[in-house]
Amino acid sequence: MYTRITKTGGRQYLQLVESFRNESGKVRTRVVANLGRLDQITPERVDPLINGLNRAVGRVENTFSEVVQEAGLSFGDVFALHELWRDLGIDTALKRALRSSRRGFDAEALIRAMVFNRLCDPASKLGCLRWLETVAMPAMPKTVTHQHLLRAMDALMDHTDAVESALAKQIRPLVDRDLEIVFYDLTTVRIHGEGHVAEDIRAFGMNKEIGGIARQFVLGVVQTAEGLPLMHTVHPGNVAETKTLRAMLATVLERFPIQRVILVADRGLLSLDNIGELTALADQGDRQLEFILAVPARRYAELVETFQSLVFDDDGLAESAFAGHRLIVAHDPLRAAEQGNRRRARLAELEAMAEKMVGKLDAQDAGQTQKGRRASDRGAYSRFTRAVAEAEMTRFLKADLDADRFSWSVDEDAVARAELFDGKLALITNAPDLTPADTVTRYKALADIERGFRVLKSDIEIAPVHHRLPDRIRAHALICFLALFLYRIMRMRLKAKGQATSPRTALDLLARIQKHTAHIGQRTYEGTSKATPEQLDLFDALNLPKPA
Repeated sequence: MYTRITKTGGRQYLQLVESFRNESGKVRTRVVANLGRLDQITPERVDPLINGLNRAVGRVENTFSEVVQEAGLSFGDVFALHELWRDLGIDTALKRALRSSRRGFDAEALIRAMVFNRLCDPASKLGCLRWLETVAMPAMPKTVTHQHLLRAMDALMDHTDAVESALAKQIRPLVDRDLEIVFYDLTTVRIHGEGHVAEDIRAFGMNKEIGGIARQFVLGVVQTAEGLPLMHTVHPGNVAETKTLRAMLATVLERFPIQRVILVADRGLLSLDNIGELTALADQGDRQLEFILAVPARRYAELVETFQSLVFDDDGLAESAFAGHRLIVAHDPLRAAEQGNRRRARLAELEAMAEKMVGKLDAQDAGQTQKGRRASDRGAYSRFTRAVAEAEMTRFLKADLDADRFSWSVDEDAVARAELFDGKLALITNAPDLTPADTVTRYKALADIERGFRVLKSDIEIAPVHHRLPDRIRAHALICFLALFLYRIMRMRLKAKGQATSPRTALDLLARIQKHTAHIGQRTYEGTSKATPEQLDLFDALNLPKPA
């Protein structure tokens, strides 16, 4: 059925016509209705007919109403994170831990919003509110204020033990039953604010990011060898690193069913001085604590004879004993040559500087004056020792301060001892069944925590922190830890499916899937932009359902 315009007597008429086949099978047309002269047909006359037909098939009415298109909201990224959140059971864990009949807001939804904000567009709590206006967050309250977010953080800390225990239960199924390797490391997080509060954890300490003194708190992260974060710890900014280890280990042993613990930590955390105490702690639960730690630099002098007698295999590995434990040494000839050449080059520069000063002093003694201040042996000593100290070469270059004339010497024995350790990684372990290669591999995997810290400080932007109250700082750290947990789960799933895309890039690509809302007359229509094949592949790689 269709419309047709015909001419009769110089006038045009609008007809409704249909096609049909007659008894002989030939196509014929017939007029169903004459709608009148074309010049007399107005929208007011034809709209009722069109609207009736539209209603019959469920379409929008034909009106002169303006089509109002709302701004598109990012949907794909928050949808994927929401499905991952549910798949991991974090929503259930938080709702169970934060259950309260007196609270007038959905704390789980607000915490979820702050975690997703850290992954998608990290900002302050006020910035999080602005971000929520640009995304179509699933299962989100219609009204969210700054106070709601702060009260959700307070609720998180009011039930911190229940929350962390509930999260540990959700993490356990992801951990291999034969979990053995536990990595632990600390980083510093800068913080703003000048005032002081009770039990303040903001303290001045050596900040690893800026290499100087800053007001900060200390964040510890525990993870598996596969890179899965298990838990985090928060400490005052001036805490001694070794003092955090016992409490961390006790919590790990309590929350996770680990029978054999191989603790891998940096030399600043784990040392021969505190390993006995930690071993005793593990023994209380009939567990066996094993460790892998790098030999502290201050103990290298005790290893000279041992290193001189080492015989390395084809893989550059050797084994001996030290302090009653296994000593594993890995040797990299290329790195050794690089370190040795760099040291020799720096020594040559310092000796050339000293020779130049001697030449100036000798010329001056011979009566040959030069422009500038008059040189002196004491001044040469001062300049030379300062240059040697700045180059960290005091072990190798010695100025003879007792001599009347400026002189120095190179301690070749010290240089030879230093070259003995070039390109070598010395590890101590008490694990009886770990091969030297496995021991070195496990220790080098500790660098993955450092990568996690870089994610926390770059993609998640944990610092700087503007909170003042200790519990708000701890809540902020927990929110960022949850963001890191989701990030690492995404990374593990993408890697398992052979996807080279990083979680950051994946979220950016998924954010292009938008939710749109349009208003036509009295009706409202909602829809989602069509996903590209690349975006659909990401949902498959993450084992998540696709948006409808």
